Amino acid sequence: MRGLVRWSSKWWPGAVPLLVLWGLAAWTTTVPLEADVAARATAALKDTVLDKTQIAVAGRDVTFTAEAFSEDGRRSAVATVEAVPGVRLVNDDTRLVAEAKPYVWSVERDVVRVTLGGSTPLPASKARLLDAARGSLNGIEIADRMALARGAPQRFDAAALLLIDQIGRLKEGKITLTDSKVSLSGMARDLGGREAIAAALKNLPDEFSVVTNDIKAPPYVFQANKDPVAVTLTLTGYVPDNAVHAALAAAAARKFFSEKVVDNLKASVGAPAGFSNAVVAALGALSRLSTGTLVVSDRAVMLSGDALYDEAVSQIRAGLAKELPQGWQVKTEVSVKPAAAPVDPTVCQQLFADLLAKSKIRFESGRATIDPDSAGLLDRLIEIALRCPNATIEIAGHTDGDGDSAFNQSLSEKRAQAVSEYMVRAGLPAERFRPVGYGSSAPVAPNDNDEGKAQNRRIEFMVR
Repeated sequence: MRGLVRWSSKWWPGAVPLLVLWGLAAWTTTVPLEADVAARATAALKDTVLDKTQIAVAGRDVTFTAEAFSEDGRRSAVATVEAVPGVRLVNDDTRLVAEAKPYVWSVERDVVRVTLGGSTPLPASKARLLDAARGSLNGIEIADRMALARGAPQRFDAAALLLIDQIGRLKEGKITLTDSKVSLSGMARDLGGREAIAAALKNLPDEFSVVTNDIKAPPYVFQANKDPVAVTLTLTGYVPDNAVHAALAAAAARKFFSEKVVDNLKASVGAPAGFSNAVVAALGALSRLSTGTLVVSDRAVMLSGDALYDEAVSQIRAGLAKELPQGWQVKTEVSVKPAAAPVDPTVCQQLFADLLAKSKIRFESGRATIDPDSAGLLDRLIEIALRCPNATIEIAGHTDGDGDSAFNQSLSEKRAQAVSEYMVRAGLPAERFRPVGYGSSAPVAPNDNDEGKAQNRRIEFMVR
């Protein structure tokens, strides 16, 4: 026994280096082997659709963690790792991605960003939706709040991509897809946007349907601004079609005889009922102002500016409220322009002549009823009359040479009287005006053509 101890004491010190060498050899061999197995397994899975994939290797044993989007896909992925050369054992920690019931996806827009939320079925679907949002909403911040989940309806991607296109037509709002049901709410960015969205939704895949469409149109706005400095009338906003556009432009040209009409109107759907009649009436009221702004927003009319004399303020308010279609609202903020300095009768006569050279007072054909288009001109004639308060003014009516001379004489007198009464309703003393009819006895142009006849049908102001 004593000999055995003596013998072992001689060999064990030599065994220590051998054990160290064996450990180093095992370590230097195992590390490359594990790395190689991990690389092989990862490469084998590169075409497999998985989420949260992890490969951990200990020797030749692999722990495989991942979330799959179907049971078949999960089993196939595990089998793929098991078939990797060098793998001895696979510890299967895979599971299925959670299933969403109901399956909800949404896209929402506010003033600063577009947010994609809810569930998407595959990583590729998620990437496709994000790319589509960035492409169609260039420059808008895109926030990704989407999570992966099973249970998407068939043709989910096609439906979601179409809905992303619609969010670009919204100023703000939200579109939600719940299983195969679509709900929309918000405000369209432009007039016609609501109708464009409704048309696009008809292209949803057959199995999808719209259950709620609460997209509101922005206000239907028409604006007119009368600038006495630039001598312009600027029209902006919307009209329903080209025919209404042409009619309103023509009405503006008649009512605003001395201003240049700057027409920036655009055609768009969504005009309220009675739009054309309301705008024509409102333009007539604006024509009576020295300077002013007209805003027609849906069925509400806002008129602001300066009238030319005191009585015009109440006339404009009452007249516009009466002329608007039923159901329309009106608000006026009209003050009175400061009175201009008085002038002597000679200057007054020249002012009358200059103004009537630009336009003339119109009447209904064959009658003494003043055309509403002449209201702006009459108010400016009243403003001139106020500047020569001591002058007597003859209002002379003239007709063309057509028809019976007695009828023409009577018509010219009645028209002169109608203008005189308009001036008196403005607050001017009746004794200052002397209405006279001359019939066709004092033509200023030949009566053998339409142009000449039109020149002869006139009202003149003569300061006495």
